[in-house]
Amino acid sequence: MKKLLSVILLLSACSPVPFGSSNASGSKNLSLSDRVYEKNIKTVRLFRAEADPISQVFPAVTRMGQWNLILEFDDLHTERDNYYYRIVHCNQNWSKSTLMDLDFLFDYNEFPINNFEFSLDTWIPYVHYWVPMPAVKLPGNYVVVVYRGSDKDDIIVSKRFMVYDPQVSFLRDGNLISSGSAAVRNQQINFTINYKNIALVNPVETVNVTVRQNQRWDNLVQEIKPSFLRENIQELEYRFFDDKSMFKGGNEFRFFDLRSLNYPGRNVAYMDKNTMPWTAYIEKDKNRSDELYSQYPDYNGSYMLDNYDYRRINASNYVNIAFTLQSPQPVNGDVFVMGALTHWGMSEENRMRYDSLRKEYTASLLLKQGWYDYQYVVRSKTQPPLFFEGSHFQTENFYEVFVYYRSFKPVADLLIGYMTFFENPR
Repeated sequence: MKKLLSVILLLSACSPVPFGSSNASGSKNLSLSDRVYEKNIKTVRLFRAEADPISQVFPAVTRMGQWNLILEFDDLHTERDNYYYRIVHCNQNWSKSTLMDLDFLFDYNEFPINNFEFSLDTWIPYVHYWVPMPAVKLPGNYVVVVYRGSDKDDIIVSKRFMVYDPQVSFLRDGNLISSGSAAVRNQQINFTINYKNIALVNPVETVNVTVRQNQRWDNLVQEIKPSFLRENIQELEYRFFDDKSMFKGGNEFRFFDLRSLNYPGRNVAYMDKNTMPWTAYIEKDKNRSDELYSQYPDYNGSYMLDNYDYRRINASNYVNIAFTLQSPQPVNGDVFVMGALTHWGMSEENRMRYDSLRKEYTASLLLKQGWYDYQYVVRSKTQPPLFFEGSHFQTENFYEVFVYYRSFKPVADLLIGYMTFFENPR
């Protein structure tokens, strides 16, 4: 345990997760999604605690028996609070399952969060919390719900994670990925599942596949059925021919480097040190939908927290990040700064405002020091989401395939297969 805690302290580069709130009456309604319910809670991250710092950007997915998922968050207060968490078991579509707690947990479903440390000489004081996720009995979808004290309705954070048991294998005949044409700009995902090591009853009906791009929740392709069933060799083949089952290639992510406040990195225009906390102005962005594809490395919409000024993580500061997007005129819809930094959510906190005099959209987010990927996404009935970004089939993207089996005992969606791969890997 002592070794695990030292690894956690080394890697405590958590990441932001604002973008949830109470309703107008002040009550908190639980959403079985990634959400924060109070504005003082920042930098929530659930990831695999491994020796490599890049594990920060890994998905919140682990294998049965490898209980290495860590939940982290900051509370922008000067004193410690008493937080607990519980686990909710979900179906493959993230609705609450009918299982009882003891059907999927070994312990009583209430766990204290005892690990914490105070920030060190930061402009905004905060308490950093972390806790390992408990072992579960069944593979599947789960949501961890953090609440204050003994009041389970005083919700602070909800965060999804998945546990899989690899009982099926994935076959690649030739290239697993077949990219669409330049005109279509889609990325087509084809694969075959072999289930010879597990007895599946009526697999066409009981097996559901979900595909996720860049750990996003807003454009999941769910409940995919096989194109072909080969019972004699126990294979399910998935070949996608319609746009509904394909992903837009999108574009490589914009990014900025704020690991140092004394010497800001790429795409930071300047620091305003007259405000407290300081404000970092990101280089003004423009519409790049008509530009040719440009290749450069990114974190596929994620981010890594780090502090080059002081190597202690609890000395990392929060900074107001000012985004600017130039546009000759406003679009017919809303524009959002999006990425893992907003949990791919669209809320008032990350919605941009248009300045008709300057002819630009602006937004400001309070973020911890680090390297961040982001994009500008449009919510409109007439404009595509990637109106300002463009889409290219050459774009490098990270994909995950989840295979669920609806068992009869227990009556649950078991996660029996999980595969990851990169489209257009560098």
